[in-house]
Amino acid sequence: MPKLRSVKRKTFVKFLIYIGCFYKRTKGDHDVYDRSGLKRPIIITNSKDVPELHIRTNLRALGISIEEFLDIIDNRI
Repeated sequence: MPKLRSVKRKTFVKFLIYIGCFYKRTKGDHDVYDRSGLKRPIIITNSKDVPELHIRTNLRALGISIEEFLDIIDNRI
């Protein structure tokens, strides 16, 4: 299994848009993204990198495996 690592915020935003999420709003220093069919919105900080823990939590909410995520960011974006 490939190792999950923190990624740049810009890369994670590109990933979210690629899978059909859209920007909803900013609240404080967090951006909120949404997509139809999600139980809760995807929230990321405005810092440079998105930490591994936040990626795992958001992938769980999106129903996407770590392998799929890494494949998308490495090969499709």
